[in-house]
Amino acid sequence: MSISVEQKWLHEELNEAQRDAVLASEGPVLILAGAGSGKTRVLIYRIAYILANGLAEPREILAMTFTNKAAGEMRERVSRIIPGQMSGMWIGTFHSLYARLLRREGERLGYSANFTIYDENDQIALLKSICVELKIPAQEFSPRRLLHQISLAKNALQSPEQAAAAADTALEQTVARVYGVFQRRLREANAMDFDDLLIKPIELFQQFPLVKEYYQDRFHYILVDEYQDTNRAQYVSLNLFAGKHKNICVVGDDDQSIYRWRGAELRNILDFSADYPDCRKYRLEQNYRSVQNILSAAHSVVVNNRQRHDKKLWTDKADGDLVMITECSDEREEGRLILDRISREFRENDRRFYDFAVLYRTNAQSRVLEEALRAEGIPYVIVGGVKFYERKEVKDVLAYLRVLCNPNDGLNLKRIINTPVRGIGDATVAKIESWAREHGLALHQALSRAAEVPGLGKRAVASINRFVSLLKKYQALQSELSLQELSSTLIDEIGLLQQYKEEGTPESLSRADNVRELLLAVAEFTAMAGPDAGLEHFLQHVSLTTDIDVWDDRSNAVTLMTLHSAKGLEFPVVFITGLEEGLFPLSRSIIEPASLEEERRLFYVGATRAQEKLYLSWTRTRRRYGERPGNVISRFLKEIDSRLVDYVTTHPSAMPGRRRAEPCDQDMPSYEDESQETAEFHIGMRVAHPTFGPGTVLKIQSGYSQLKLIVLFDSYGEKRLVLPYAKLQIL
Repeated sequence: MSISVEQKWLHEELNEAQRDAVLASEGPVLILAGAGSGKTRVLIYRIAYILANGLAEPREILAMTFTNKAAGEMRERVSRIIPGQMSGMWIGTFHSLYARLLRREGERLGYSANFTIYDENDQIALLKSICVELKIPAQEFSPRRLLHQISLAKNALQSPEQAAAAADTALEQTVARVYGVFQRRLREANAMDFDDLLIKPIELFQQFPLVKEYYQDRFHYILVDEYQDTNRAQYVSLNLFAGKHKNICVVGDDDQSIYRWRGAELRNILDFSADYPDCRKYRLEQNYRSVQNILSAAHSVVVNNRQRHDKKLWTDKADGDLVMITECSDEREEGRLILDRISREFRENDRRFYDFAVLYRTNAQSRVLEEALRAEGIPYVIVGGVKFYERKEVKDVLAYLRVLCNPNDGLNLKRIINTPVRGIGDATVAKIESWAREHGLALHQALSRAAEVPGLGKRAVASINRFVSLLKKYQALQSELSLQELSSTLIDEIGLLQQYKEEGTPESLSRADNVRELLLAVAEFTAMAGPDAGLEHFLQHVSLTTDIDVWDDRSNAVTLMTLHSAKGLEFPVVFITGLEEGLFPLSRSIIEPASLEEERRLFYVGATRAQEKLYLSWTRTRRRYGERPGNVISRFLKEIDSRLVDYVTTHPSAMPGRRRAEPCDQDMPSYEDESQETAEFHIGMRVAHPTFGPGTVLKIQSGYSQLKLIVLFDSYGEKRLVLPYAKLQIL
């Protein structure tokens, strides 16, 4: 397409591949963007190009991201390139934009516009109450486990009825029982969880064709970032939005698909060409982040995966230092060596603390690292620790605000009914709930008729009446006070800060500080969103805020985070710890090829966060679950081209056998897949052993560095076998 309006930035700011992808404005487009290749830049300039050439009005563009930070960056940079053309444009995360849609259209599905968005803690609390009601033993089926299974069912667009019809195992049958009640309780509370935000737009479009046609007609151009992380629900909804104009541009990297465990489907990006046969495909392969040796090392690992598009990243930067692999005796030595390297980088390269990131596979690994940093007085920040909005005192205040916004929210109503203590105990609440169910009332309606509930004493009724009056007072004040005034006045009246002050303990004073910080967050939100932003807008903002959104990336501190949290970020110096079989990759992934490939992609993501230096480490022993087993070096370290590695050991033994790669050049080497050596075992599978004969797999146990099978043999009974030494044959 020719450029109808002369834009210098198309030539000055974009390389040739990026420019081609920007100019392909019509029809379906797949952009395969490698790590650090400027995919966000392409989306931003694509929007700017569409607006500058009058191809669409701002309100006709829908741009989807996976983080609020990415959405904010996109909005800010487009407005700098094309000033004054952002009004009416929908740019945001899937969850925020779909929440916006549902607040407009949700009444058609039976939800009022002030619906509450339940976070994970709310969901678990609701599931706990359901399990008690259904007499489901928590020790056998934990609410968190049930929630994960329900989430997977939702993401696969499986209804409670479909889940029940497909249930075979005891877990699946229990999930099906709970799932239906869970959805009913959410609806009764006028609440949705994060998964509902993704599936309800599909229900809306399927049940109301005119609504679907309106939004299909409105959005002429659809742009999607991180398409490799979309799940089934997101995939279906995007295709519904794009059904008329088919101007859908998806950007992603199959080598960075790392969320299969929460429903993301790699096939969405792998099969995009099949969904849209006339799509045009562009590859962004020039990396602007990392030196060549880091790129080559990461590529030499991920290329072992079978499920991927072919791409070869390159950079015009220098080769840089070799990737350093360190073999340590244990996790404490690993921590000390990381500190030594940080100190050396400070001396030799004039670093700041925020130049360093330490990445790990599991949160439990952070403890020893934290202790080492504290001992040396090095400041650090953990991304993904206890979240501010999940602290008890903060959730207590938010629960008040949620109930003011949505009186049907019984879960949060029960949280605040005796907070601060006002003499309304659990037994009293249970009587009211039981009476409410008998009379078909919501909890807040039953509270207003507390005098009619049998068995309640006069003092309890009086306390309930005062509580109901408090809520009604502030519900009425919503239209008279600003959001900031409403919040601060409410906190003063319930006496929460006064209570913490009177307690006088360090913990209570810290809680008071957190409540004041929440008031500051309200003020900042009001300044950002404008005086017309209502309570429901603030509560939605809180519900959809992530760890990365609140992380201050310019505070002068070393960053500690899981590999999953690091996606989309970059640091001059990166440490990846715990590269041992059973930890990274995790034990449970070793027996399943698809999971192992995802672990390999996770390594690739971690390695490509590094701009200048990449340090990898593993330990010969590591304490876990009270034991200290011997470890085996991760296969990922063995897969790195040995030409790219400087191997350091604190042990005199040589590095375990490593495969030499073909000579490495700028185009990067290719490797045969040698990773899928372990058969996939599952419970119920029939197997045969050379000594014990045929049997059935009863249980699979993930040890720290080994995988164990418990097999019931037909002639020898139950045996515990260790892989890969079991020599089992699948029958």
